Amino acid sequence: MPRMLDVSDEVRAEIGDEEADRLLAGENAPGSYDCTSCRTPGDSEHERTSTVLFIGDETAVLAFAHATCLPSQVVQVTEEQLRGAVRSIGGDGGDGGDLGPEKVVPEQAVLGVTSGLVLIAGELHPALVVEPTAPIVRPGATGAGDDFLPLLIEQGFLPVTELTEAPPVRHGWSVLVAMGQLHAVLQPGPDGGQPVAWWQAHHPLQVTEGWRTAAHKHQQVLMFAAPVGSIGRQPREDLLRDALDKAAANGKLVAAALPLAGT
Repeated sequence: MPRMLDVSDEVRAEIGDEEADRLLAGENAPGSYDCTSCRTPGDSEHERTSTVLFIGDETAVLAFAHATCLPSQVVQVTEEQLRGAVRSIGGDGGDGGDLGPEKVVPEQAVLGVTSGLVLIAGELHPALVVEPTAPIVRPGATGAGDDFLPLLIEQGFLPVTELTEAPPVRHGWSVLVAMGQLHAVLQPGPDGGQPVAWWQAHHPLQVTEGWRTAAHKHQQVLMFAAPVGSIGRQPREDLLRDALDKAAANGKLVAAALPLAGT
């Protein structure tokens, strides 16, 4: 069935007319999807949907977004960003079609990020909770599995069994807040170079005044990470805390305090 897809000229130029036409005809585009911007469900059969092509050094990933959230566009990212934030999971929508040495992947896992205040030892701390939308495997690995937490532990994040004290600071990483909005989580660049984005918001994310105040007070943000299915999208901070406590008790939570970058 034809899809209500917007394929911009720049996306078409990258993927080719044949691939673009296949998408518009519904051959390679999923009917339902999670918007790459707002992370809520969309349906390309019934609402206008933008094709967003993320291009790294060696990999290209095609994602989908509500047309009201993002226009169809090409987004240049580092290969580290794609590896850290996007994992192709192959699936029901076909294999995507060739892009020369690259590949268009119609389904992918991305990192869902939720901000909230977490009470630890009687004090409120600004926190980010990161949970992928699908299992994350080690780059180059074959077979099923989920290496999300081991990969972060290798980066210096520590397992958390209970939320009784703030985790230690992970120097070299930081949380970029500018103009009162959350922009990115940065990690050390290769060979000690400039920091690069481990996660980057497609649109800067609004945070509450209380979160900004706590971040300014502590000059750091606590980042918690859990495998897919451990936390979920919790509508209230008390429910988010309950989910964090449960994930910690189940051995499915790592954390670090990241210095605040920006204002």
